Amino acid sequence: MATTPASPTEMIASLWRNRALVVLLATRDALGRYRGSALGIIWSFFHPLLMLTVYTFVFSGVFKTRWTGREGFAAEQSTAGYAVVLFAGLMVFTLFAECLNRAPSLILANTNYVKKVAFPLEILPWVNLGAALFHFAVSLCVWLLFYGIFFGVPPITAILLPVVLFPLILTTMGLSWLLASFGVYLRDVGQIVGVATSALIFMSPIFYPLTALPENLRPILYLNPLTLAVEQTREVLVWGTLPNWSHYAIFVACSVVIAVIGFAFFQRTRKGFADVL
Repeated sequence: MATTPASPTEMIASLWRNRALVVLLATRDALGRYRGSALGIIWSFFHPLLMLTVYTFVFSGVFKTRWTGREGFAAEQSTAGYAVVLFAGLMVFTLFAECLNRAPSLILANTNYVKKVAFPLEILPWVNLGAALFHFAVSLCVWLLFYGIFFGVPPITAILLPVVLFPLILTTMGLSWLLASFGVYLRDVGQIVGVATSALIFMSPIFYPLTALPENLRPILYLNPLTLAVEQTREVLVWGTLPNWSHYAIFVACSVVIAVIGFAFFQRTRKGFADVL
């Protein structure tokens, strides 16, 4: 069997070469989840709206939680302010968790691509990401609508959101390639990832500001790739400030390494998929 290219350039070239297929499969995946339901794709709008309502009610209404440490924003005093801050972080977490939770079963759920046809298996995590980005975009529309009703026009820095999310997307892809490969050889990976992502939501600054932690614990939380992504998403979407570019540069460098390692591992191990399946 010929050696499967595993270089960083192949990682980019494969996506470009198969871009039409990725878009087609991602669209089919995103829309296929609602096929047969009475409301169809409208459910993709109701789901984030329900999440926003429930989390806001529980944390702001029941527990009387208020966002502290950010003077000059209504999150300090109002339920609506807390809601936009909370949901901004929750959108980022959901994007990350959706990709990781599905990654271990990507190959297992597409065995026909492994055994029957010549198919670029390395694009499956991209397809998964594309579907997750669709749901992220719908959630962002809900957030923008909510923000517009209560606070008016979002800050101009909101246009930097794709830039802020770029390193998280690279990290997500690297981990997805790793988990997709491990999931073929070790079926328990899916269960482990499910438990890990359930814990990760409370180990990320989503329901609380990073400043709520003692200073000696904050460096530990920065090992979580979601920490910088959530904090910088709030900076550009809510606070109207630019991200810390030095932190961002470090995040990008680390995410590139993770993506390259994940892709290389997937390409090196994929030749055994057919034998295991």
